[in-house]
Amino acid sequence: MTGQRTDAPVHQIVAAGTTGATIGIAVGALAVSTSGVLIALANAPTEVSTFYRCALALPALAVFAWLESRRNGVLDPREWGLALLCGAFFAADMFWWGAAILEAGAGLTTVLVNVQVVVVPLLALLIDRERPSRRVIFALPIMIFGLTAASGLLQQGSTGPAPVAGAVHAILAGICYSGFLFLLRRSGRQGRNLQTYAVSIAVPAVAALAWALLRGFPSTLHIGGAALGWIALTALTNGVIGWLLVARYSPHVPSSVGAALLLLTPVGSLLLGALILGERPAPVQIIGCALILAVAYGASAVRKGSSAR
Repeated sequence: MTGQRTDAPVHQIVAAGTTGATIGIAVGALAVSTSGVLIALANAPTEVSTFYRCALALPALAVFAWLESRRNGVLDPREWGLALLCGAFFAADMFWWGAAILEAGAGLTTVLVNVQVVVVPLLALLIDRERPSRRVIFALPIMIFGLTAASGLLQQGSTGPAPVAGAVHAILAGICYSGFLFLLRRSGRQGRNLQTYAVSIAVPAVAALAWALLRGFPSTLHIGGAALGWIALTALTNGVIGWLLVARYSPHVPSSVGAALLLLTPVGSLLLGALILGERPAPVQIIGCALILAVAYGASAVRKGSSAR
């Protein structure tokens, strides 16, 4: 049994009561924030960790995608193409993000990769004619300042060996990340975003495996049991719980609100780094986190009696 296709504009899907969707995206963003710490604990090559964190999440995602297909129908050829493009954006984001951290340091990379807070609403405006609210427009400078402060860039600067190359790769990663988020959210028009997400996770898994094999690794998939355990936990928290929640609920809030809520990811990463890895955030980083939390709450709050649009 298949459902009917609903080609309604995105702004008609966004409902007035967005509290549940807001909470879902916030929880998803915090679940995604665990990946940095868990991947650091695994200490595996980028292509190997990317392959496992995606491949281990696929069985559970396939079940959710199958259930969705029985309810809303399967992806048509055009939607398959968009899903593959979404996955290509996600794969490019993962690889460029990993390279940027080594080249420019985590601080600068964290700032530049989150250009999605600007790019996603801009894409929604240009393609879907979805205008961001005045609150989001006014809050945008505060978001950027809070993100810069939380990254530690104001205090430490760029400590990587190749800051220019790292900055370029981080910006490219941020643009690809924005494309992934926009297409993932847009697939909610037909209620088939979980299928799109499952395909989007499969693409980086294949790309990472192919890249590892091309580099001639003799034992490409051989890693220690402890490392595999940390990566498996990443697949659960990041791939199955985090991005699945974002995919499920992002069509139900304005794109600018979803982009703002995803800024909780670097905040969660900073807190987890302090709790698990013993890292000590500077006072300016704590202030930046507080600003991000305040702005995310203000941007996502829906006034009583007003529409989410």
